[in-house]
Amino acid sequence: MKVYFASDHGGFPLKEVLKPYVQSLGYEIEDMGAYTLDMNDDYPVFVQAAARKVSEDPTGSRGIVIGGSGQGEAFAANRIKGVRAVVYYGEPARKQTDADGKQLDMITSTREHNDSNVLSLAGRFLTEEEAKEAVRRWLVTPHGGSERHARRHRMLDGK
Repeated sequence: MKVYFASDHGGFPLKEVLKPYVQSLGYEIEDMGAYTLDMNDDYPVFVQAAARKVSEDPTGSRGIVIGGSGQGEAFAANRIKGVRAVVYYGEPARKQTDADGKQLDMITSTREHNDSNVLSLAGRFLTEEEAKEAVRRWLVTPHGGSERHARRHRMLDGK
């Protein structure tokens, strides 16, 4: 699987840490920018370039985009048809269970339930180790394939 990375200045330092880490897990990576730390850069340029790549190969690729909060980056990625970007800035204070009674953690439920294909990380809210663990779990978690979730995706896609 190929993983496309993108960040603005708020996520640039974490992106530079995560790229070799994801490679060490056995994934091919491609950096869509920013390529240097520029406090005046604009995240939509880089994030949407990565999101377009994911939309062109939705089964063979994923994207990891990083900003200060991750919120704007997810907004930008979700403008691209076929992209399901989710924001991650840490685990919630209390555990939850899904409709089947399974205990949830935030990062894997985005894959199991929502089949997310772009992970937007909050670079200012996560430590390097928290980000690495979240990325690892997100990359190895398959979509659960539940019909109720597939039905909801079709609704979102206007089908």
